[in-house]
Amino acid sequence: MELLDKLNSPFMYIVCGSIVAFIAAVCVVFLVRAYRAGIAMGIDKARLNRVIISSASFTLLPAVAILLGVIALSGSLGVPWPWLRLSVIGALHYETQVASAAAEATGMSSLSAAEMTAGSFSTICLLMSVCIIWTPLLTVLLNKRYSGRLNASDENGNRKDNIFTRGFGDLAITAMFIGLVSAYIGSYIGGIVSGDGLFRFSGNWLPLAVAIVSAIAMAFFVWLREKKDLVWVESFSVCGSMLIAMAAAILMAPLV
Repeated sequence: MELLDKLNSPFMYIVCGSIVAFIAAVCVVFLVRAYRAGIAMGIDKARLNRVIISSASFTLLPAVAILLGVIALSGSLGVPWPWLRLSVIGALHYETQVASAAAEATGMSSLSAAEMTAGSFSTICLLMSVCIIWTPLLTVLLNKRYSGRLNASDENGNRKDNIFTRGFGDLAITAMFIGLVSAYIGSYIGGIVSGDGLFRFSGNWLPLAVAIVSAIAMAFFVWLREKKDLVWVESFSVCGSMLIAMAAAILMAPLV
């Protein structure tokens, strides 16, 4: 049996499916508890039902991005593992990049089923899991202390002004993503720039072109949200940008 057949075996589906089912059950429990808490607070049932329906509808299109990620990774990692990763805690941009980096670290030229070995798959799975575990772990260990500082008040009952109340988290996340995007863009530029600093378009310029198309698409969605006051666009901006970028990659691939 080939490795990809083993990765798509019933055993893998049972293991990964059991975890996904447990997470889904936890979500249902929290949904019921939140609904009951809303009733206890005196919120009208009709209003709660509208919130549930609107929230569910606004998750459908963004969920397409998750499906695209499972499809993109299934060719090399099988269906169950990407399904588990992207259903529980993973994100498409994280999973694909970490999986590719881990594959290269194990000696593979790219993330492909043809070069995949049992050792490479184990390393990829370990790295994908370990690198993203810190957010829930640190939340469990430090969230109570962080919340206390966030809600700290002085002797008069006024909220204290500190680094936590000034939006430090937003600034940190923004800075992190700017650095992350800059690193990727730099690697894309490096793929098409020669030693003397001149562009040689015979190189692999497709990743940079797709990144530019994706950025333009996202900018358009932001413009619709801020200038046209189309609030609902915000829920679909990431997925829409990805779909447009993928379409651009397909159209431009023959030109490389």
